[in-house]
Amino acid sequence: MIRKQEDTYRHKGLRKKLVQQIREKGISNESILHAIDQIPRHFFLDPAFDKIAYEDRAFPIGEGQTISQPYTVAYQTQLLQVNKLDKVLEIGTGSVYQASILAELGAWVYTIERQKKLFDKNQLYYPFKAKYRNIKFFYGDGYKGLPTFGPFQRILITAAAPEIPELLIQQLDAGGIMVLPLGSDDKQVMTRITKTSSGELLTETFDDFQFVPMLKGKEEG
Repeated sequence: MIRKQEDTYRHKGLRKKLVQQIREKGISNESILHAIDQIPRHFFLDPAFDKIAYEDRAFPIGEGQTISQPYTVAYQTQLLQVNKLDKVLEIGTGSVYQASILAELGAWVYTIERQKKLFDKNQLYYPFKAKYRNIKFFYGDGYKGLPTFGPFQRILITAAAPEIPELLIQQLDAGGIMVLPLGSDDKQVMTRITKTSSGELLTETFDDFQFVPMLKGKEEG
C-alpha cells in the first residue's frame, strides 16, 4: 500500500530554511533554489526520516544507496547550467530527487538506475509521475549511457566515477556539459567537462565531495 503523503505547513517552512542554508553556502541560482523549495524531499524518504528530511545531509534509501545532501544536488545542478528543454542524461536515479529538480527546471531527463530493486520501486512509488512527465526511467548500465536517445546537451553522474566514461563523452552533444565527481578514493573532485563544437574537451575542477561508487553492469533484484 502506498503511504498517503502530505506536504504540511511545517514541511514547507523547513524547506524554506533549507533553501536559506543552501543559499548561504554559495548556491546563487534562484531557479535551482526555487525548485528545492517546491519539491517535498520527505516524499522521497522512508517515513522514519520525516522529522529530519530537511536537514542538509544524505540519507540511506536502500540497496547501499543514498539520497544526496541537498547542497550537493544544488551544487551539481548549478555547475550543469541546465537550460529549459535541454536533454539531460542522469547516471544514477537513486531516489529520483535529483531528477525531479532537473525536471522542475524544465529539462527532459533520461535517468538510468542499475539497481533493479530501486528501479522497480521508483516505477511503483515515484510521487510525481503525473507532474513530471519529462522524466524517462531506464534500467541499465550507466557506463553505457543511452546512445539511442542521444546526443544529450547535459550529462550528470551522481556516483563517484574512477575515470571519465568514454561512451558517455561520445553521447555528449557539441557545446554540451558533463558534471561528475571524479576519483576512486574516499573523496572525489567535482569536475565539469565542456565539449566544444570541434569535439575538444575543456575540463574544470571544483570542490571535493564524497559519493557512493559508480559501478559497471546491472544489479538484478
